[in-house]
Amino acid sequence: MQFFSTDQAAIRWLQLFALLLCVVISLSTEAAPLERSKQQIIVGGDHYHPPYEFIDENGEPAGYNVELTRAIAEVMGINVRIELGEWSEMRKRFVDGQIDVLQGMSYSDERAKVFDFSPPHAIVHQSIFARRGDPTVDVSGLKDKEVIVQSGDIMEDYLIEHQVGARLMPVDTHADALRLLASGKGDYALVANLPALYLTRQLGLTNIVPVARPFSLSYSYAVRNGQSDLLAQFSEGLAILKNTGRYQEIYDEWLGPLKEDGGIAWKLIGQVGAAVSGTLLLVLGSIVIWNRTLQREVDSRSKALREHQQQLIQADKMASLGVLVSGVAHEINNPSSLLLLNLPVLQEAYADCLDILDAHYREHGDFMLGGLEYSRMRDEIPLMLDEMLEGSHRIKRIVGDLKDFSRHGSTDLTEIPDFNAVVVTAIRLVDNSIRNATWHFEVDYGADLPALRGNAQRIEQVVINLIVNACQALENQQQGIFLRTYSDTDKMGQPQVILEVRDQGCGMDPDVMGRLTDPFFTTKRESGGTGLGLSVSAGIVHEHQGQLTFDSRVGEGTTVRLALPALKPARQTD
Repeated sequence: MQFFSTDQAAIRWLQLFALLLCVVISLSTEAAPLERSKQQIIVGGDHYHPPYEFIDENGEPAGYNVELTRAIAEVMGINVRIELGEWSEMRKRFVDGQIDVLQGMSYSDERAKVFDFSPPHAIVHQSIFARRGDPTVDVSGLKDKEVIVQSGDIMEDYLIEHQVGARLMPVDTHADALRLLASGKGDYALVANLPALYLTRQLGLTNIVPVARPFSLSYSYAVRNGQSDLLAQFSEGLAILKNTGRYQEIYDEWLGPLKEDGGIAWKLIGQVGAAVSGTLLLVLGSIVIWNRTLQREVDSRSKALREHQQQLIQADKMASLGVLVSGVAHEINNPSSLLLLNLPVLQEAYADCLDILDAHYREHGDFMLGGLEYSRMRDEIPLMLDEMLEGSHRIKRIVGDLKDFSRHGSTDLTEIPDFNAVVVTAIRLVDNSIRNATWHFEVDYGADLPALRGNAQRIEQVVINLIVNACQALENQQQGIFLRTYSDTDKMGQPQVILEVRDQGCGMDPDVMGRLTDPFFTTKRESGGTGLGLSVSAGIVHEHQGQLTFDSRVGEGTTVRLALPALKPARQTD
């Protein structure tokens, strides 16, 4: 038997130790980036600055800024901890490096020397508040006046930097500033407009009012100079939220309901609409009960009489619905007409001012306009006005469709629309429904489709109804929807333009398919379905002398085929 010497055993132990050391170093090297990727980012903000950021009744951070930060953290996969406190203290901790990011900070040139800012996620208007009956002033009129401001706020910085000459009275929060002014202390308060309006309503401060709105400032995420990687994460996350529509949802949830006095009474309109809807539901419920009673009484009568009676009932329902639609359309049409009347005037006014603004820009350099540099706003304002005008035209078109639906009349079927363009527009209008319903949506547009004659808006309405029905048929987002446009000929050899909408949803049994186009028939009654979509679509297709066919099997999905007659190509002569 051969034994190893003591030296040989030591060498083998050293080799084993070196191997283990290499493994540990390798694992540590691989784990380091992962550990760094999970490093917590501390985001700070004001503890009482509603609706932007505040601590709720449960002691948790809440508000527009907080929800926006959490959404950015989710889409970017970063770990954040939100801390709210007195604004002046949070700014000090931010400067000292104890806080990484401030989630809501107004931009100024002086602040930009110390901090870096993301693209703005809101525009904050600053207001001068006074007690009722006190004289109206602008910023220059604050000289020698006692002005209440929040400590560390942008307005305190502004008054100091520009040497306005006001006697400043710093307080911890906007609420403290407004309470102090309402109690008779100080001459004016210079605070952010939206939080101030929010707080005056919440605190019941009825003796103070805004008398001027001298500033509009960009409201952004801020980091200390040099932290470009950290700022890039929040800027990229904000861009993703804006492109996906999540930013607009958060903005509408927190800032949309807060309107200044004198605005459109949407809440009142909503209450009136709810009352009308309740009355309509009561009428419809009474009609349904009466219908069932009537059917039991006339069971002995002929089938033709029962069918005739059913037609009368459905006609009565359609008449009731038409009255409601016409009323709501009229209410919407009034503010829409105001926008359509005034927006072109604003476009012309801006165009007339452009030469003067450009001359000022060339002579004096860049300047602030609406809270942003003129060099940027010069191109942004026309785009904003165009988008607003386009949206107003869309509202007017929808209102027109509602009015057309609620009354009988002649329909212009003499247009020659681009069928593919109609489908593109319809998809754009229901894009949100598609994204919520499926991760698999595909469209195959046929090339060189023959022309057809009809009404583009009505065809678009049919396409929208077919896509929405396909979305509602899906049971999960893994199932898909597939659209295809192409041309074919019917049994008589006549050319047709065809849209095929195929879904991988639940499918239908033959009994349901036979009643799809009946007025008020729906399988989605519990979730708010009215049964009007396919009925109206079938009527529109019939007006265009087309066909709407369905092929479905339970558990295998549904295929809907919309076929419209195409124009015959003109004969070419030699």
